[in-house]
Amino acid sequence: MTAPATRVRRVAWQRLPLLLLGFVALFAGLGAGLARLGWQLPEAVAGAAALHGPLMVCGFFGVVISLERAVAIGRAWAYGAPLLAGLSSAAALHGAASLTHWLAFGASAVLVVASLDVLRRQRTGFNAVIALAAGCWLAGCVRWALGAQVYAVVGWWVAFLVLTIAGERLELSRFMPPSRAAARVFAGIVAGVLVSLAAWPAAWAPRLYGLALLALALWLLRQDIARRTVRQSGLTRFIAVCLLAGYFWLGVGGVLIALHGLAPGSAAYDAALHVLLLGFVFSMVFGHAPIIFPAVLRVNLAYHPVFYAPLALLHASLLLRVAGDAGAGHDWTRWGGLLSALALLAFIANTATAVLRGRHAAARR
Repeated sequence: MTAPATRVRRVAWQRLPLLLLGFVALFAGLGAGLARLGWQLPEAVAGAAALHGPLMVCGFFGVVISLERAVAIGRAWAYGAPLLAGLSSAAALHGAASLTHWLAFGASAVLVVASLDVLRRQRTGFNAVIALAAGCWLAGCVRWALGAQVYAVVGWWVAFLVLTIAGERLELSRFMPPSRAAARVFAGIVAGVLVSLAAWPAAWAPRLYGLALLALALWLLRQDIARRTVRQSGLTRFIAVCLLAGYFWLGVGGVLIALHGLAPGSAAYDAALHVLLLGFVFSMVFGHAPIIFPAVLRVNLAYHPVFYAPLALLHASLLLRVAGDAGAGHDWTRWGGLLSALALLAFIANTATAVLRGRHAAARR
């Protein structure tokens, strides 16, 4: 192996501890979520049940998204965002609530600066949307650190994830750019999301938020290149299936919020959030992982049709959970939650296996 290749490999594996912090938050968040549904878990995990949302959004997605951004811009200071996000999860699991809030705030602030740095160097619409998404995370974390409950900031955090994904898909649409009219519609949708969040105490704001998410789902279904690539084969088709399934759930989540709002503790609240975060966001994660992991860790990832198994389990479990929330009973919701956790664990195991297959294939060359 040449010296430059050795250095690249060493730098890539130096990123691994940050990624592991994210997965600690993911495992703890999954356990906390199952504890909230009534499953018996060790006290160390069950005690974090109230932090299920922050562990998943700030601890896991905060690390993964900000790490990807730090790798992309290549600035050492940008790695402060995933580090602080990971440390916020560690603080949460050790009962340091106030420190948890402010570490998450610090992570989101660094991500905003990193995103603005990218926008300064490359003034494009998609970079503007990604910077706005980071700003939504920051806005939610500020309110959380100042004492707001999670349900009061969850709209900002969902917008962080949804707009980040939308911005990344808009970036890829440069290969099949939308018309000027479609671009204006997209800008109007993003504006609708932000206006609804700014006016959240108003009764109409959650309805507008839901309608904006529904409009975004329809826009992505119409504009995304996945409509064409789903006709191909192998990894390309798998990614397209993940994207199209995710857009479906984004639309469902938008409809649920438009009809029922986001009243904490309600069945509609549970269904809407998990439709968005599991059905949309994690479906995007499943689809983008074969691209992100090789870029971040400099590893080969060999595709196999078994990739579809965790994806199918994820969506089947979500159908079960939504049916439970719709009136089939809490047992349906509980089992849906458990099967969703198993789907995510299966996805992680499958990804690790694909990396090993990729290493073996590279070694044989």
